[in-house]
Amino acid sequence: MRLNEIKDNPGANKKRVRVGRGIGSGVGKTAGRGFKGQKSREGVALAGFEGGQMPLHRRLPKRGFTKWRRKNYNEVNLSQLQAAVEAGKLKDGGDVSVATLVEAGVVRRAKDGLRILGNGELKAKLALTVDHATVSAKAAVEKAGGSIKVIEPKILAADEEKRKKTAAKKAAKEKK
Repeated sequence: MRLNEIKDNPGANKKRVRVGRGIGSGVGKTAGRGFKGQKSREGVALAGFEGGQMPLHRRLPKRGFTKWRRKNYNEVNLSQLQAAVEAGKLKDGGDVSVATLVEAGVVRRAKDGLRILGNGELKAKLALTVDHATVSAKAAVEKAGGSIKVIEPKILAADEEKRKKTAAKKAAKEKK
C-alpha cells in the first residue's frame, strides 16, 4: 500500500445538502423547514419541551446516585492470562501484578487496581497480586496450582473511628 492509494471506504464521505440556494435546487426558500412556527426559526432548543406541560424527565422520580471517587479497575479474564502465558508474554509459575501485565501488553495502562474475572480457563500456575478477584476466578487459579493475594484497601484511622461510632449508634438504637 502506498500513500497515494489510501482512500476512504465508499459512502464514508457524504456531501452535505446545501439548503436555501434557490428554487431550482429543490431545497430553496423554506429550506426543508416548512412554514412558520418556532421550529422553522433559527436557534430553537426544544429537547424535552412539552408545550408548557411538566416534561417527562421532570415528572419521573430521581433514583440512585453516582459514586464519588469511584475506583476504575483493570479487568482481566482468566482466558486473557492463559493466552498471555501461551504467547510467552507471562512466565508459567511467575508473579503477576498490574505492572507485569502492563509490561507484557495484556493491559494498556495501570488504573486504580486490578480485578480478575473468572471467564475462561487457566492452566498455568500463576501467583497473582490483585485488588479484587471473583469467587470463580479464585477457585480456578487455585485449581491450576496458583495463588491469589488480595491487596487490602488502606483504611484511614479517622475513617475507622467514624465507622466504630456509627456502629455504636446503630447498636444503641436497636437496644431501644
